[in-house]
Amino acid sequence: MDSFALIIFGITSNLAQIKLIPALYDMAEKGLLPPGMTIIGTARKEMSSEEFKEYFKKVLNTENIHHQHEIKEEVFNDLCQRLHYVNGNLDDSKFYQKLKDYLDELSGHGHPCENRIFYLATYPDLYADIFENVQKFDLNKQESGYVRLMIEKPIGSDLESAKKLNSLLLKYFNEDQIYRLDHYLGKETLQNILTFRFGNGIFEPLINKDYIDHIQITAAEDFGIGRRGGYYDKVGALKDVGQNHQLQMLAFATMDAPSQFSNQAVTQERLKILQALKPLPEEVVFGQYEGYLNEENVEANSQTDTFYAFKAFIENDRFRNVPVYIRAGKKLKQTVTEIVIVFKIPENRLFKNLKSGMEPNYLTYRIQPNEGIIMEVLTKKPGHKIELEPSVMEFCFKLDPHSHYFPDPYERLIADAIRGDQTFFNDASEVEAQWAFVDPLSNAKSKIFKYQAGSWGPKEADELIEKDERKWIEPNMLYCKI
Repeated sequence: MDSFALIIFGITSNLAQIKLIPALYDMAEKGLLPPGMTIIGTARKEMSSEEFKEYFKKVLNTENIHHQHEIKEEVFNDLCQRLHYVNGNLDDSKFYQKLKDYLDELSGHGHPCENRIFYLATYPDLYADIFENVQKFDLNKQESGYVRLMIEKPIGSDLESAKKLNSLLLKYFNEDQIYRLDHYLGKETLQNILTFRFGNGIFEPLINKDYIDHIQITAAEDFGIGRRGGYYDKVGALKDVGQNHQLQMLAFATMDAPSQFSNQAVTQERLKILQALKPLPEEVVFGQYEGYLNEENVEANSQTDTFYAFKAFIENDRFRNVPVYIRAGKKLKQTVTEIVIVFKIPENRLFKNLKSGMEPNYLTYRIQPNEGIIMEVLTKKPGHKIELEPSVMEFCFKLDPHSHYFPDPYERLIADAIRGDQTFFNDASEVEAQWAFVDPLSNAKSKIFKYQAGSWGPKEADELIEKDERKWIEPNMLYCKI
């Protein structure tokens, strides 16, 4: 693999500290960083080379729920050989001349930087300045190597702003250079859905309206916004996780089989689902946990949603009239993210008169925690009588989710970008289709219902699904428990 320079704008940001720096360490320990690769961090703060390496060390040794394994001295020392730092303001053109000169200097000393990946770990309001100056100083030219751009969600705050940002991106980069990152697409179980569905011949024939009663997707957290009030209060739950993570989860669970395993083919099938989604503004509930208004950097009379639940349909032949119920929120009963496929109960089912005989079958994709794929079925209890009981068949990753060897989504996606594989990144059409679906729901927000911390949200969310004679499935935390 060719050597290259990874240039991180905003290396001192919260994102870099929590996600990027730990992921780079993990990649170094696994030997996933190409020989000769150079890592260049940028930020406003002045730091010497030694101070920058100490900063890296401090970040890696700071308690981090996403990164809880030992930091090996020999791995860190090897990583340090790759580290470089350039300080300056991202809205100052002088910084980019300084960066260009530094890249030329590194190349002249045996650290080739013609291949470049820019990672934007900074605020979106700086993007225009960054792109303009990157072009002004020819840093985006691909004359003697590739140039790629990794950019975090959210891509815009609604459909109009997303289109503007995508247009801005395409003014300076080609689509095949842009890696729009939604870290959920790097999660092991989400990617494994494709293998489970399309690499086997057992379940895929059942994933359609003839066999499925409805689909539920839950993304619950048992904690609040913490110190993210300045960001979160401007965005809310629906735009933070509903517009991206959960719609991508739905796309993976319901897309048709791609013609081949390639970026173009997989993305095309995801896009078809996103464009077929029908929003129902009259079928959405917004909530806010009690105590949210007391959080740091939250407006006194904030109407920001920390919970939402909605119903939707996929308007295609395969899933016609199959309702999809999606919910997410903070300070709920459990931290869990999963997709549940609820199957129909056939009229001619044997044993339907016995206790539990009319329980539906469930297929659950548990994204976190205790990642795995679970099928819940009815079986006979041991004994002389015919008695039924729900049982589970589980495929589980028998690894500690905090283990270094359980790939972190950022580690996986950075590795994909290095290889030039965009399969698990979003393209412009996907992002815009997601906003086209979410905007009508967001615009329908007229009332925020309060709910208690530790609950499953406001009662109105229960009423949303119960009027269809269904109920929310409480996640089983014993699934795939290590």
